[in-house]
Amino acid sequence: MSRFQVRKVAVLGAGVMGAQIAAHLVNVNVPVVLFDLPAKEGPKSGIALKAIDNLKKLKPAPLGTPDLASRIQPANYEEHLELLKGCDLIIEAIAERMDWKLDLYNKIAPFIAPHAIVASNTSGLSITKLSEALPEEIKPRFCGIHFFNPPRYMYLVELIPTPTTEAAYLDQLEGFVTSTVGKGVVRAKDTPNFIANRVGIAGMLATIHEAEKFGLSYDVVDDLTGKKFGRASSGTFRTADVVGLDTMAHVIKTLQDNLATDPFFPSYATPKVLAALIEKGALGQKTGAGFYKKEGKNILRLDPATASYVAGGGKADALVDRILKKPAAERIKLLRESTNPQAQFLWAILRDAFHYVAVHLADIADSAREIDFAMRWGFGSKQGPFELWQEAGWQQVATWIKEDIDAGKALCNAPLPAWVFDGRDGVHTPEGSWSAAQGKYLPRSSLPVYQRQHFPESVLGSGAVNPLTSGTELFKNDEVRVWTLDGEVVIASITAKLHLISPTVTEGLLKAVELAEAGYKGLVVWSPDDVFSAGANLEALMPVFMKSGAKGIAPEEKKLQDMMLRVRYATVPTIAAMRGIALGGGCELAVHCSQRVAAMETYVGLVEVGVGLVPGGGGLTYIARRAAEKGAATPTVDLLNFAKDGFQAAAMATVGTSALESRKLGYLLDSDVIVPNKDELLFVAINQAKAMFNAGYRAPAKTLFPVAGRSALATIKASLVGMRDGGFISAHDFHIASLIADVVCGGDVDAGTLVSEEYLMALERKHFCGLLEHPKTQERIMGMLQTGKPVRN
Repeated sequence: MSRFQVRKVAVLGAGVMGAQIAAHLVNVNVPVVLFDLPAKEGPKSGIALKAIDNLKKLKPAPLGTPDLASRIQPANYEEHLELLKGCDLIIEAIAERMDWKLDLYNKIAPFIAPHAIVASNTSGLSITKLSEALPEEIKPRFCGIHFFNPPRYMYLVELIPTPTTEAAYLDQLEGFVTSTVGKGVVRAKDTPNFIANRVGIAGMLATIHEAEKFGLSYDVVDDLTGKKFGRASSGTFRTADVVGLDTMAHVIKTLQDNLATDPFFPSYATPKVLAALIEKGALGQKTGAGFYKKEGKNILRLDPATASYVAGGGKADALVDRILKKPAAERIKLLRESTNPQAQFLWAILRDAFHYVAVHLADIADSAREIDFAMRWGFGSKQGPFELWQEAGWQQVATWIKEDIDAGKALCNAPLPAWVFDGRDGVHTPEGSWSAAQGKYLPRSSLPVYQRQHFPESVLGSGAVNPLTSGTELFKNDEVRVWTLDGEVVIASITAKLHLISPTVTEGLLKAVELAEAGYKGLVVWSPDDVFSAGANLEALMPVFMKSGAKGIAPEEKKLQDMMLRVRYATVPTIAAMRGIALGGGCELAVHCSQRVAAMETYVGLVEVGVGLVPGGGGLTYIARRAAEKGAATPTVDLLNFAKDGFQAAAMATVGTSALESRKLGYLLDSDVIVPNKDELLFVAINQAKAMFNAGYRAPAKTLFPVAGRSALATIKASLVGMRDGGFISAHDFHIASLIADVVCGGDVDAGTLVSEEYLMALERKHFCGLLEHPKTQERIMGMLQTGKPVRN
């Protein structure tokens, strides 16, 4: 496919959104110029420089690694407009003021390259009105682009065309944002607040209204409307605090200013409690107080009756908790019929949401799919409103909504559209999703970029294939499925919970290597969710340990290590296709593959110290081998210099908080591929396997390599003594770290002694099994199995 070549992007506006959009662009290796007004004092580009420096301090981190800030070029409108001529994409992200934006467009217009796309990152201003300030030759290349905050982590980007936007340019931009920037694109109509904020903020306003009606406190509402309700864990009021109450009020005002004829208009009134908080400067998390306030370790909630903060922590009633665990149809029926105020509240906000999206579907979106994806990707909902309605029984729920409208219980008396009652079972079908505006089902986009997604996210009812029943199955046991999608590359998918590596998984992966070598071009280890592998399954080994102790575990540990070496020395390329967490044994499996293809948000690390163990699946052997490989390039440097970073990462259980940081820790190599869009991971991994095979892949030669030896071990242990005696680590931490150092340095041998992987793995195995007998390690393991949290002892 042809690709929109973006050599450089200009971001106009170094505020919160502009700076963080720039940060994410350099995360995905796109050069950026960040513009702002000329500073009145100091360097002319001082505003942009300060914003760039601030990116290194923000949490959650907008940059994959802090040093990437240096790749953002600071600029100002007075000195550097000529730089725009070298930019293929210009993203305007200044304050939400129509007059300021129009003034800036007039200023930059003479410097825009004849092929460049110009996009305004706005959360609700009319894109069509903005376009009117542009010269005629730029209008076909202008559109809206709406990133959600924080841009690195939020998957949704809305693209909004104007009547003069040429389809080809919008298609190019969608391809770039999807594949290069790694986002999920939803095309929105040019209506106030577009899709996600229109539906999401209307829903938050309805929730505030219904909470007041049913007399529920903010903490209880957040517990009810969080994860157990299939929405973001922050619930409603905590989300408002994180977003910023002033930002929320701004979006509400857009609704008030532009939707006077909307039947839901009365519900857009600014809640009194919100107005009061804003008036006294309590804007949420950024000011330290909003609907919640943190005092020490305590989270207090606002009591609107007294305007004071009181103890929080209120939870949903047990009855409602039980109802929320039921299947959708039963769940919604029970909520509607219950006399419990919390249940009635939940039915009310569901009814309000279904009513709202049905009435507004024709106005704000091309189809129901765009609304459901927008709410999933922009507001963290597990399902979009149409999906949930469809799953719960379309006609039955529609009847209940109508009854509430007729009884005056709904937010407004607008009837449901006629199409709701035309006998349908829902709005999503294998044919496509319902377009109320066009009166037909619209299929998903067929742009070439989506050919890179073998199993894209889908909506309920669309008939999407399940990856774990797709392709041709070659082998299956209880925890691994081995299959092929194209008859050329084998795929191994771990199906165990959290993809934990048990003896059954070890058996399945060995079978996958055997099958791949027997007649395929490679093996890809991939699973269709946000976990590569959370590590070894200690619980699966418990019966063996209870029966035979550590000596019974040793043979199982050796089987695991042998499997890792089998993966490493396979005669065909083995690819770890990683996303989400790759911890402990998952990290070890990845580093033993020929190559890693990792999604940007991949978190990799050896974390065994948390359960009182040393890595036992070859992770420490890998660190020692990598140190030797680095040392071979600079033989005059002591091996300890190369081994110490790997030792420290394992001893401190350091986890890379992005694929980029995982690369700095050494768990990904410079030759590994980082994929911005998680849904392209399998496509890229399969193609990497084929490319390596077709290039004449040969497994690495088995060789001996030098280790740092006893002198390096003594140096590391001396520093550990200082940490222990200073109270920074416990005696047991000291013991575990010393054992990690023993393996990384090669044990009690001279510096430069040549060893094999098997020798180091035997050391790993010895220390792993020895620690299993230690009471403090047993405390850590039981604590983790029982609570999921590490025990510090």
